[in-house]
Order: sequence, then structure tokens, then C-alpha cells
Amino acid sequence: MAQETESPARMAWALTGSGHFFAETLELIDSLEGQVDIFLSGAGEEVLQQYGYDLKEIRARHRVFRDNAASSPPVGLFYYGHYHTVVIAPATSNTVAKCVFGISDTLVTNIFAQAGKCRIPSVVFACDSAPHHWTEAPGGTVSVYPRQVDLENTEKLRAFEATEVVTDLASLQSAVRARARTEDAHA
Repeated sequence: MAQETESPARMAWALTGSGHFFAETLELIDSLEGQVDIFLSGAGEEVLQQYGYDLKEIRARHRVFRDNAASSPPVGLFYYGHYHTVVIAPATSNTVAKCVFGISDTLVTNIFAQAGKCRIPSVVFACDSAPHHWTEAPGGTVSVYPRQVDLENTEKLRAFEATEVVTDLASLQSAVRARARTEDAHA
């Protein structure tokens, strides 16, 4: 028997090892005022530190799940209606490739897989989606040239059911706000 949630469903937001629009992504999460739980990959936790963010401060504003168990126990929450949307932003080419090929060996790829199995919509901000882009690294802005395989995997992910792939910050903001409005209308 499915357990009912005590509060309205929330967004599950996964942070991976990409620094692409990382600060802006955290600002977007904070703007959703307590509607988001954060799922950190091991690399995502490293990126937080590299960019000077304090995990304790983030935990003061959001519930945070860390990738520290092989079976990813938090994925059980998806079966009980705790989440209406999964957001993976920013998503590394590694995460995108694993999602495309059904590999769920991290907390982030596991929640993507479970969202699909539970028919929960996902929004993925694929960082490697154009032949060239500029991104902010801890030491400053750098030029990035994604590989052809990275570009192809981003396109493959677009074909997944209930998955919206976005490739820029404005599209991420729009998709996330649309999902929040849709769920507010159902509450």
C-alpha cells in the first residue's frame, strides 16, 4: 500500500559535477522558497566546495541527500508521491550519457531512473549541447568544445518520455517555473 505524503509534493533537484551556470542554478533553487530537496552526486558535492559554497548553509535552506550509499535509499521517496518533478541541473556529459544508456549507479542517475519508473517528469539542463560554449570555472571563464558523442547523447535524451532537455539558463528557468505552476494548480 502506498504511503501518502504529509505535505505537497516537491521538486527533487540533482546537482552533478558541472560548474556550468552553477551559481545561477543555486539562485534558482533558492527562489523556489522551500519547494526543493537537493540530491548531490559525489562530484556535485566537490563542485560546491570548489565554487566556495558551504553545504551547512545550503542545508539550512533545503533538505539535502548525499551520494553516500550504494543502494541510494532516498529513491524510495519517489514511490510515495514526495516529488512532482526531477531537475538535473547542471548535468554533466557523464550524467547525460548514463541516463541515456540506463545506467543508474549514482544517486543522481538513480533518481532519474526512478522518476521514469514512477512517471514523474524530469527537466535536464544538459551542459554539453553545442559545439562550443563558454563556462565559468573556479579560476574564471573557459572555452569548452563538447565531443560529438556528448552532443549526440543530449539529442538522444530529448527522445525520452516525460523528459524535457534544456540547454540554456533561460530555458531552465522557464521549464522549472512551468513545472512549479503546474503543480501549484494541482495542489
